[in-house]
Amino acid sequence: MRGALLVAGTTSDAGKSVLVAGICRWLARRGVAVAPFKAQNMSNNSVVTADGGEIGRAQAMQARACGLEPSVAFNPVLLKPGSDRSSQVVVRGRVDGTASARSYYARKAALLDVVSAELAGLRERFDVVVCEGAGSPAEINLRGSDIANMGLAQAADLPVVVVGDIDRGGVLAHLFGTLAVLDAADQARVAGFVINKFRGDPALLAPGLDQLTALTGRPTLGVVPWADDLWIDAEDSLSAVADSVLGRPAPPFGSQWLRVAVVRFPRISNATDAEALACEPGVAVRYVTEPARLLDADLVVLPGSKATVADLEWLRRTGLADAVATHARAGRPVFGICGGYQMLGRRIADPHAVESSTDGGVVAGLGLLDLEVLFDAEKHLGNPAGTAWGEPVRGYEIHHGRVVHSGDPPLLEASETGQEGSDAGAVIGTHWHGLLENDGFRRSLLARVAQQAGRAGFVAAPATSFAAQRDAQLDLLGDLVEKHIDIRALEHVISHGVPVGLPVVTSVLAGSP
Repeated sequence: MRGALLVAGTTSDAGKSVLVAGICRWLARRGVAVAPFKAQNMSNNSVVTADGGEIGRAQAMQARACGLEPSVAFNPVLLKPGSDRSSQVVVRGRVDGTASARSYYARKAALLDVVSAELAGLRERFDVVVCEGAGSPAEINLRGSDIANMGLAQAADLPVVVVGDIDRGGVLAHLFGTLAVLDAADQARVAGFVINKFRGDPALLAPGLDQLTALTGRPTLGVVPWADDLWIDAEDSLSAVADSVLGRPAPPFGSQWLRVAVVRFPRISNATDAEALACEPGVAVRYVTEPARLLDADLVVLPGSKATVADLEWLRRTGLADAVATHARAGRPVFGICGGYQMLGRRIADPHAVESSTDGGVVAGLGLLDLEVLFDAEKHLGNPAGTAWGEPVRGYEIHHGRVVHSGDPPLLEASETGQEGSDAGAVIGTHWHGLLENDGFRRSLLARVAQQAGRAGFVAAPATSFAAQRDAQLDLLGDLVEKHIDIRALEHVISHGVPVGLPVVTSVLAGSP
């Protein structure tokens, strides 16, 4: 089996990432050499690859579904929003300047050559490449410069499947309308549809699918049901919704729960760090945006941020800064990660104007750690290893800030760089993302939090494996694809492309001039 496929979506968060991961897992379990690909991603959830670059976390998750290590080839263009109007541009894993929404489009012709070359290289090395679109192909105002949806499909001769989320409502109109607004050449690339998150009586949906086929000439290749047990890495930090419980918390192993409040910064990055805590039995994790939400928290987490200085100012403006300080000074634990760690210190200096800042590039931190941070012009990327509290640990680093002074004991010993992070008792912090994915360290942290918070009845479950839980989720995605997608039809599309002679759907109403 050889070929490629582009999974597009009617909207953002329609299910593109999970469907690509499911198809990848299904193919990998059959022994097919398969790789994921997303030409252009916009996300502040990212990872560092083995080759020292930076890609979207969703593509790292899809690589795991394939049994592969993350590679910059899987996501050659990554946009990391630092404000509502500008993003850091990462090309082939390395920062390549900052662009506004308008100025970025002038670069897209050159970037199409980059993504096409990376995709061609993957197709030479793998039997199948499953590509993920970005946003929606129906954004026809952007079609002329598109490099991730129909522009990529045309450049690389890809068949396209469009997925829609029925849970949002109006999915049949979304699927029909997405096809109808495309021009004839782009419509000829669309082989069929997939419906995501269905719950209810399939017999009631069937007539609608028949009518969709009659209107478009394209089949619905599958209806993927709502899966209560499905909980996978979010591609977009916008998926970190305040006040809702994160994940599917199991009952406590002991007699008490631990309550974790993760501050949901406006420019939160690598929000997925908190998911490792949420996989533990008896740990209820919530994203919060209001000071009152910290009152009953046993642990407060300040996560990463793509705009540390601006989010620190937001923390003060909302009253959360005072609430975090009150929590810490009462001896209750606070954990800072990357940007959140930097906020806990005494000051942040930004002489290179990496971020917008005041007072000549120096801003005061929360003062809960004896820490000073200097922003370097170049970003620090790495996949370090070491030990923390007697446990072997690994993580990854993505930050401009460098510690120039620390008067607190270190949190861990890094194998190559020596001491890292801060451990001031109730307040601890680190630049390492992924530290909580280390099972032994996470259990030690939870035991310490329980002791500091007076939760004597909380017992960390002794056998929780974050990696095993992630693999189980990927297997669930593979099962959903295998059971609810027309596998033979999907194989034919991947191997042979779109059937010729499919009708062109018009969006002009009957009787209109």
